Parts: sequence; structure tokens; C-alpha cells
Amino acid sequence: MPTRHDIRNVAIVAHVDHGKTTIVDAMLKQAGAFAAHQHLDDRMMDSNDLEREKGITILAKNTAVKYHPKDGGAPITINIIDTPGHADFGGEVERGLSMVDAVVLLVDASEGPLPQTRFVLRKALQANMPVILCINKTDRPDSRIDEVVNDTYDLFLDLDATEDQIEFPIVYACGRDGIASLTKPEDGTVPADSDSLEPFFSTILEHVPAPVYDDEAPLQAHVTNLDADNFLGRIALLRVEQGELRKGQTVTWIKRDGTQSNVRITELMMTEALTRKPAEVAGPGDICAVAGIPDIMIGETLADTENPIALPLISVDEPAISMTIGTNTSPMVGRGGSGKGADAKSAVKDRKVTARQVKDRLDRELIGNVSLRVLETERPDAWEVQGRGELALAILVEQMRREGFELTIGKPQVVTQEIDGKVHEPVERMTVDVPEEHMGAVTQLMGVRKGRMDNMSNHGSGWVRMEFVVPSRGLIGFRTEFLTNTRGTGIAHSIHEGHEPWFGQLVTRNNGSLVADRAGSVTPFAMINLQERGVLFTEPGTEVYEGMIVGENSRSDDMDVNITKEKKLTNMRAASADNTENVVPPRKLSLEQSLEFCRDDECVEVTPEAVRIRKVVLDQKDRSRTASRAKSAK
Repeated sequence: MPTRHDIRNVAIVAHVDHGKTTIVDAMLKQAGAFAAHQHLDDRMMDSNDLEREKGITILAKNTAVKYHPKDGGAPITINIIDTPGHADFGGEVERGLSMVDAVVLLVDASEGPLPQTRFVLRKALQANMPVILCINKTDRPDSRIDEVVNDTYDLFLDLDATEDQIEFPIVYACGRDGIASLTKPEDGTVPADSDSLEPFFSTILEHVPAPVYDDEAPLQAHVTNLDADNFLGRIALLRVEQGELRKGQTVTWIKRDGTQSNVRITELMMTEALTRKPAEVAGPGDICAVAGIPDIMIGETLADTENPIALPLISVDEPAISMTIGTNTSPMVGRGGSGKGADAKSAVKDRKVTARQVKDRLDRELIGNVSLRVLETERPDAWEVQGRGELALAILVEQMRREGFELTIGKPQVVTQEIDGKVHEPVERMTVDVPEEHMGAVTQLMGVRKGRMDNMSNHGSGWVRMEFVVPSRGLIGFRTEFLTNTRGTGIAHSIHEGHEPWFGQLVTRNNGSLVADRAGSVTPFAMINLQERGVLFTEPGTEVYEGMIVGENSRSDDMDVNITKEKKLTNMRAASADNTENVVPPRKLSLEQSLEFCRDDECVEVTPEAVRIRKVVLDQKDRSRTASRAKSAK
């Protein structure tokens, strides 16, 4: 069969923070993608604000470098897909792998294969793709290259890799310095026999198969991602599997439900470095972008008008976590960050608070996010949103918040399945790296969450690695407590491991809440009196309302408190008049921490300026009646 030798399609997959985006940056620079005078940011592929803030890749992105072989041959286009390393964004990984013919597995020279390494590698092996192993960060002082390579071989065997897949080439690299070598360097050193990524490029050309096609086959192009442009409208990113796609061509659009219609390609673009440039034709194996089809969706096919043949739809793993997203129902809806109303009208002019606006935004998210589901609930102003994990859902809420939405978010729940008449819940494989002195605290923490230890290894450097299988429910709210117990030194990563029978009741938060019993402004006088009762979340001057949670109680039950109490100014002198007390700084909770903190009868109010935790039922008397009914029912 004919082969296109002028092109290679490869995805770079790895665990979070093992250096994917950094090594792609170095490849772009060394392939001459930029002029000498251009100012370049670090992590150029992480263009999204949230990606830069959190230091992780959220969206799969593609770039292309023109590589000029050292032997003077014709330049070769290498299409590179930078995929997320977090399993919560697995839908992006699956789409990325559907565009390529091989993967580069990047592994940290010190940390070795971690849960997300297992996740992305399993996807690649299932697709029967060849793998190139790249041991990155060889210059880390604690690197252990031989052990990491052995661990990777064990991982391949564990995932039932074929003999051909296990015979993978190994590249040793320091992505930050843009150096790679085929010769193993000493632990903690940069490869000495190279000064560029040339060995990495040559390994890609040698081991990534060139696209193979059939001369007689009709056009087939698979939509793998979507983008938007202010002038062109919706843009579909696709890989041409067979035939040729031309600008102005009329093609058959085969939709997800099997229906077909003829459409015209108004614009055709190819990626060069980080920009898209107009093109006239895209052939087999090319990754291109087309405009002119306003309602096209991921997984659909563009085919020949005379002989339309659909490609298989992209399948993704089932969602494991759900939470309810609805309109803001608190007394402070539509106000500014202080709760007193915005000083300038422009601050709340673009506020989105209606059910129609929230529903339209969730529907828009479904277009580009194949791993998300939105289900109706009993209430017309709330929807159940299901996703891979807590982080993926928190990222969606954070994006909506920055767009001006005001939302009420329910406590994250797990998505159960019924198998053979029994309820099964999702379980995670959690890998924990902690100093030896915190081993007991972590084991105890996992025991409460019904986690069972599967494996434990000591690297002899004072650190212990433990693997647990734990219900996904038990990991909601786990991270904050874990960091507290390990004094911020512990590293924990988890990955979906399937479903197991229901583990029973879990109690993960022992402390109750301090709940405001009236509306008003927080006073330092009230805070000084309440600091002994627990940890406060609000600072002086913050507006509160009845039912809003202002702190964590030191006991297990909830306590209604008056945090707006003022000191009476009279002419009577008190015996304690000269005593001075300091207000303890409040604990500031991020959006993710607020979601973790919630109990079943609590929810999170999210506005562009503030994140507040509140009771679902705000009225104190109504809550008391509900609690007494629940007790009598038992």
C-alpha cells in the first residue's frame, strides 16, 4: 500500500508534571519554528489561563514542526499532540490518540511510572500503537534511571503488552535544557554525548510508522476536536484517513445518529508551529482544520459524496463523579463580592444568573467535551453533571465563574452501577509517596476511607510508596486532610480502577459547621468570641446571611452562631476593658477545598468574586424540623 514518508503523527503522553509541554517547547524551538527575534513564553502549548495557573495541561492541543534531516533529505512534518496527564481529562487523551500512529511515553527519572502513566499507556496499548519511552529529567539529583526503566518494563507486562510493544526504544532527555541521547547518562546528570534533541527526532522518524493509505479509497476524515473563531465560527479539527480534502469541496457530513447531508468546506487550514495557515489540500495522514459546518460534533465523519463510509465514533470511559449545578438561590444573588451590591453597574451588568443561561452554557460544554454528561433533575433550575473526576468538574465550574455565571453547586457524589442485581461503586487506585515518619498517619487516613493496601515499596531514600484501592467516595475531601497530616510533603495520585460492590457507610468529615443565624456584617468582636469554637472562614466586614457556613466547628455537630454581634458602647467600664485580643486570620478555602468540605446537606455558592459554603435549607427552624423528623424516622 502507498505510504506518505513526508509526515509523522505522534502523541506525547505522561503523568502530570513529568515534562510533556516543556519538551514540546524545546522541539518547536530546535526545529526552527520561530524567528530569532520572537519573544517566547515557557510552556507555550498551555495557552489557557487555568492551565498556566494550575501548571497542568487540560486540553489536548496539536502542533506541527518541520524537521530537516541531517542527511539533507526532504523536510518531514511531525504532527505532535500534547495530551493532558490527568485522568480526569481522559476524554482529551482518547481523542488525541485517535489522531496519531504512535506515542512517546514520558516518564520522570525520579518518580517513575505513576497512576496516570498507567492510564495513558493502557489507552495506547489498547489501540495497538508502538511506544517510544523517554526518560525525562535525568538531571534530577534523586534520579534513579535503571530502576525507572525496570518499573516501566513491569508496567508493560502488567498491561499485557505484545512482544513488539515491549521492544521499545529508550531516549534519555533533559527537556528543560533541550538535550536528548540514546546513551544512558549517570544518575543526576544531563546526557553528555549530545547538545540537542537530534537523537529524539531521529528516533521518532525511525519508529513512528508513516501513514498508510489506499489510492482507490474514497474520502474519509474523522472529527477529533472542536475550536471556535470570531470570524470563521466553529472549526473542526480532523485527521484525513483516506482520500483528499480540498478547500471549496462539497463533502458528505455523516452525523452521530447516522443521518447524512452535503456541506461545503469554506476554509481549510493546516497547523505550523502554534498557528493555523490557509491550505488548498490535505491528504491521507494530515491533521487539518475546516470551517463552514456550524453544527458539526466530535466523532463525526466527513466522507465522499458518491460513496460515504462512516468511521467509528470515539468511545470514552464512563463518568465516575457527579454533582448538581444550578442557578444561584442565595439572598446575595446578583450582588458584588462584598454582598452590598456593586459600586459600579458594570460589575454586575454581565452577571449570568438565569436558568436558561446556565443550561445554554452546559449544552455548549457538551459540544467539545465528550467525557461529560448533563442530566435533568426534578428542579427546572438545576442539572446533574457527570464527569471523570472532581478536578474536571471543578475546572468546568471555575471556567463558568470567570465567564460571569453565579451558580449553586451540590456536594460531589459517585455514579453507581447495578451489576447482577447489586449496587457497585467506582474505585480508584491511589499511589501515595510520603516520608517514612508519616506512613502511619496515611495508613490510618486510608483505613477510615475503606482503602486496602495493595503494594508498598521503600526506595531507601527515606520515602515510602504505597498503593491503595479505595472507593471514589472516600477520596472526596481526602486531599486537604492528606496534606495536613503529611505536613505538606506527601504526593498522592489516583486513577479509576473499575467498579466494586458498595463498600458501606463512610464518615470522612468528623467536624460540624458553624452556621450564621442571621444576616449582617462580620464583626471582629464576634469573631474573637467564636475563635475558641472552631476555625473561621470569614474575615471582618464580610456580608453573611442566615444559613451561610462561616467556619468549621471543633465538635461533630453543627452550631448556629451570631457572627455579626457588636460590642455595646456604653459608659459603663468593664473589668476586662484593658485586655486586648487578636483575631486569628481566617482559613481561606478555594473552590476545590469548598467542594471537599461540603456535607450532604450543604452546597457551595459560586460567584465571580466569591465562593461561599451554605446550607441547602437556609432557615434555621426548617433545618431543625428536618433533623428531628430524620431522628424519629430512625
